[in-house]
Amino acid sequence: MKSRYSVFSLIRNALKHHQDWPKVWRSPEPKPAYDIVIVGGGGHGLATAYYLAKLHGLRNVAVIERGWLGGGNTGRNTTIVRSNYLWDESAALYEHALKLWEGLSQELNYNVMFSQRGVLNLAHNQHDLRELSRRVNANRLNGVDSEFVSPQQIKELVPIMDLRENGRYPVLGASLQRRGGTARHDAVAWGYARAADALGVDIIQECPVNGFRIEDGRVTGVETGKGFIAAGKVGIVTAGHSSVMANLAGFRLPIQSVPLQALVSEPVKPIIDTVVMSGAVHAYVSQSDKGELVIGAGVDHFIGYGQRGSMPVTEETLAAVCELFPLFRRMRMLRQWGGIVDTCPDASPIISKTPVEGLFINCGWGTGGFKATPGSGWVFAHTIAKNEPHALNAPFKLDRYQSGFLIDEHGAAAVAH
Repeated sequence: MKSRYSVFSLIRNALKHHQDWPKVWRSPEPKPAYDIVIVGGGGHGLATAYYLAKLHGLRNVAVIERGWLGGGNTGRNTTIVRSNYLWDESAALYEHALKLWEGLSQELNYNVMFSQRGVLNLAHNQHDLRELSRRVNANRLNGVDSEFVSPQQIKELVPIMDLRENGRYPVLGASLQRRGGTARHDAVAWGYARAADALGVDIIQECPVNGFRIEDGRVTGVETGKGFIAAGKVGIVTAGHSSVMANLAGFRLPIQSVPLQALVSEPVKPIIDTVVMSGAVHAYVSQSDKGELVIGAGVDHFIGYGQRGSMPVTEETLAAVCELFPLFRRMRMLRQWGGIVDTCPDASPIISKTPVEGLFINCGWGTGGFKATPGSGWVFAHTIAKNEPHALNAPFKLDRYQSGFLIDEHGAAAVAH
């Protein structure tokens, strides 16, 4: 009888189109004015709003999103989380983010499905070995967990990988960050949205930003598809469209936006329980909770804002993946996509004031944005609230491109992770 009741209950709710389900967050019309407006309703923007309200007591805040929450890069990535970056400044920022990840489900009272399954970075030649050794030692000096593992140890971690010495991509070793892993991208957006809404933040979807109103060098609000919204301060967190927003505000950013490729396979039983990455062959793979293989590829070097996959990149990636994992040759791919990544010349982000007073920007994360989500929101909220950067993001100011104090993370950022 209980089983019959459950079936009828599901049918009844399906026919009613979930009419009685409570909304996870409000969908208000914008107020005429806010203390702070955050442009961009992805993970970074929602996290910024949450920490502004939670840590700084600033609750007259709006998050404006042109589409739906998490419909941009937050929902178009491969969900890898790690902190094993090379330079001191990067390691400190990403390690802070990782520590926030470790308590995020409890913090938000929402399961973001953070899985610390470990992240392997493969070495295929002597140059790779030297670079991984350098990064492992730099990580340890910065208190970041990192270790070098041999091919024999890799075989124990990933039995399905082809480790033959005469293979096309011989594996000579790898670095391993055991605290790294994956999280559920949409759950992160939903968790931050619900928590921010509960603290009084207005989340306004389907509201494109068409311009900024600037008077005497200071921003006074944003022009949107729902009319003008006045604001004391404005934060831009729009990932691949950051340069577009900057142009609307009258300044330029040293950024290029390109589509980053990814694809997923049909679901299968658990066969790989860690994240395997290879920058040398432009491929990395993990398995989702649904059993799909989530495969990351390289970027399409055609500059643009398309969110589609491209066959040449996909073919190259799958060729490399099938060499490393011969078992995957029998699998079918279900879908592919592209996420728009905004990349700075030094492969490090910009978290900074802008030339316009009261206007702040958080951008340039390139292929490392998802893993930084909580740390990015945390430091950006501090920067907006205090009108000055936190020590963690002070090295990532916009003026470093004038001073020359760059943070070159091309090696640790590698291809697309």
